[in-house]
Amino acid sequence: MDAVTENTLRAIRFERPDHIPVIFWINPACWHHYDPDTLLELMAEHPTLYPEFDIETHELPELDPWEHAGIPYTDAWGCVWETTDDGITGTVTQHPLANWDALAAFAPPDPAETNGMKVINWASMHDEAAKLGAEGKHCVGSLEHGHAFMRLSYLRGYENLLFDMTDGETKLRRLIDMVETFSMGIVRRYLDLGAAMICYPEDLGMQSGPMLSPEQFRTYIKPIYGHLTAPAHKAGCLVHMHSDGDIRDLADDIVSSGLDALNLQDLVNGVDWIAANLKGRVCIDVDIDRQQITRFGSPEQIDALIRDEVEKLGSREGGLMMIYGLYPGVPLENVKAVMDAMERYTGLYA
Repeated sequence: MDAVTENTLRAIRFERPDHIPVIFWINPACWHHYDPDTLLELMAEHPTLYPEFDIETHELPELDPWEHAGIPYTDAWGCVWETTDDGITGTVTQHPLANWDALAAFAPPDPAETNGMKVINWASMHDEAAKLGAEGKHCVGSLEHGHAFMRLSYLRGYENLLFDMTDGETKLRRLIDMVETFSMGIVRRYLDLGAAMICYPEDLGMQSGPMLSPEQFRTYIKPIYGHLTAPAHKAGCLVHMHSDGDIRDLADDIVSSGLDALNLQDLVNGVDWIAANLKGRVCIDVDIDRQQITRFGSPEQIDALIRDEVEKLGSREGGLMMIYGLYPGVPLENVKAVMDAMERYTGLYA
């Protein structure tokens, strides 16, 4: 189970954190695309990013069952996943409800046993949560990535789902109820654990514009978000949401569905746009560029990008977090430049 620090909670609540919370996440595929020892050395050189890291005892991450190249994986919903690179989450290649005729006999998974992708041992989770509490830490829960819109697309197929929404397909309502009821079971179990924050990760955006219209989002997806975030807020639990892609056309509806923190990509949405439309309304968990500057730019451009984002989106009161996801292909000098800049500017408002 993951933990969230008191400093992060203060940043989300605009309660003057000690520093900007920063996360440097290394995708599992990186461990066979780069020299592992080099990555480990970089981690050891950046204690702010990895405060509990020990190079002598650190173990490389195990791949999840859907991250093995050439080995299809069937999740708890019956969706078949395939990937071409170990460590990279691939795509759903077989949709169990591509034909609505299959709905009559379709049964959803049990949230007492799985999060939809893998088995969850809730008894063990209770023990972990108790241990974190005894250490003065706060546990954080999460729905599966793509818990609502994406799960519907996994089950039906993206084109089928968009046609369903356009046509007002009545069977879609039954499927939405099924998906939402499952996720509600996960949310309530995390609340029973005493989670201080629950993450609601989803992908709604493309490179330009969202994957569904604002009207479709308001009609079919926003109500799910509202229903799932309500019990968290009632329990005093913070709500964090993630979406990749250009979500500007959906942002107002996303925020008003009950968020405390929103993780969104910087350049595809625009740093100035994020500052003008979201700063102060919700804690911005900015997802640092992985497509342009950090991949193809210079270390100086990387430093300038991250400083610019901190200056435009941050404040002494809080309301800013930063995350970078490292994927194969980024030059090592740029990897180091991102790490250096994140550590350099995390204390800009301290």
